[in-house]
Amino acid sequence: MAIRVILPMLGQTMEEGTIVKWFKQEGDIVEKGEPLYEVLTDKVNMEVESPESGVLRKIVAKVDDTIPIMELVAIIGTADEPIDELLSTPGSEEPELEEETLAVGPPIPAMSLGTPPQSVSPSRVFISPRARRLAHDAKIDIDALAGLGTGPEGRVTEKDVRSYIAEVASVKATPLAATIADKHGISLKEIAGSGPQGRVMRDDVLQVVAPTAMPLGRTISFTGMRKMVADAVTKSAQTAPHVTLVLEVDMTPAVAMRTQVVEKFEKQYGTRLTYTDLIVKAAALALVDHPIMNASLKGAEIIVHDEINIGLAVAIETGLIVPVIHGANNKTIAQISSEAKVLGEKARTSSLTADQLSGGTFTITNLGAFGIDVFDPIIVTDQAAILGVCRIAEKPAVVDGQVCVRSMMNLCLSFDHRVLDGVPAARFLQSLKLLLESPWQLVI
Repeated sequence: MAIRVILPMLGQTMEEGTIVKWFKQEGDIVEKGEPLYEVLTDKVNMEVESPESGVLRKIVAKVDDTIPIMELVAIIGTADEPIDELLSTPGSEEPELEEETLAVGPPIPAMSLGTPPQSVSPSRVFISPRARRLAHDAKIDIDALAGLGTGPEGRVTEKDVRSYIAEVASVKATPLAATIADKHGISLKEIAGSGPQGRVMRDDVLQVVAPTAMPLGRTISFTGMRKMVADAVTKSAQTAPHVTLVLEVDMTPAVAMRTQVVEKFEKQYGTRLTYTDLIVKAAALALVDHPIMNASLKGAEIIVHDEINIGLAVAIETGLIVPVIHGANNKTIAQISSEAKVLGEKARTSSLTADQLSGGTFTITNLGAFGIDVFDPIIVTDQAAILGVCRIAEKPAVVDGQVCVRSMMNLCLSFDHRVLDGVPAARFLQSLKLLLESPWQLVI
């Protein structure tokens, strides 16, 4: 049976996408799950998989076409069945099934380990099954549809959801471009779009609001990605009461181990072992033993995440970006090293996917390469803590009653005092110190 292939919402802020390429031609056989086409969103190019197996009967959205989310891009079916009815725009009529109420269960108790609890709406949302499926596919929060229903007794119908999607996607600019323009009071009508069909892109707006250089004696606009980073850290600093603990770690064993294995490691795994790789692995293991550090404050509940996803702050030309290593505690040091290199390169070339930028539960920021000994990192919003890594420097230290030269490094842990107190944060740092001072535990 032929099906309509629609453009999915590939990110929480995605409103439309531009077709970059088709991996199949009309008449080709496609398998469910294989890449079907590539689409450009605000942030990245992403491959979209085929939702079903069959024959690609019709390509509706051509290369360079920009279309709203949930719109038709293709038809997949058998080789000879009629598809004209599927190509027509669906009418406003909706065969409704029985009325369904979105029931919300009791909240998960605070401090529970597992999936974050669903937010509880102050009132129930009456929504038809088809409308709920459409909202789910588009990643629309059901609560956002409250009061928009046009069905009997205010029930939300499929037509209401489609209207909501159309309204969100009506801006003739990419969502990020529209956001930047709105923040700086710039009318999109005044900007010539360089995107497909004249669509205003992020860089079009940045060319208006952001300078390309910072010469002495000039005034520059506080705009673009720099402004967005500033907004994020300001929100975090003003919302979360930050406390920073500093602990010195003897990295002499880690330096010796890395020197001993780095060449063999690179030959065997194709990636060069760094101290950041060791710190990520050690932090992931320490988070297993101190799960409160891997938490988020959501309303009146502290959610302890069941996944350890470590973000790595990466400086790029226009600001700061934090790609994420998912499930770091379950990965080998070689896997972490390889993934960190890929993520860093993608960050610098603006080719990260939405998944690679989302889901972080703990963040590491490393300023050691710049000779920094101590700093106060600012927590990423919706996380409980961030680890600042400083330089490794040879310093005099006392070992077994004797003064000797050791390779020492400071760790600076900022934590949200609403979520946890100083003692559990200090214990986490102690565990991290022990792991880094016994580095063979990280590679076996």
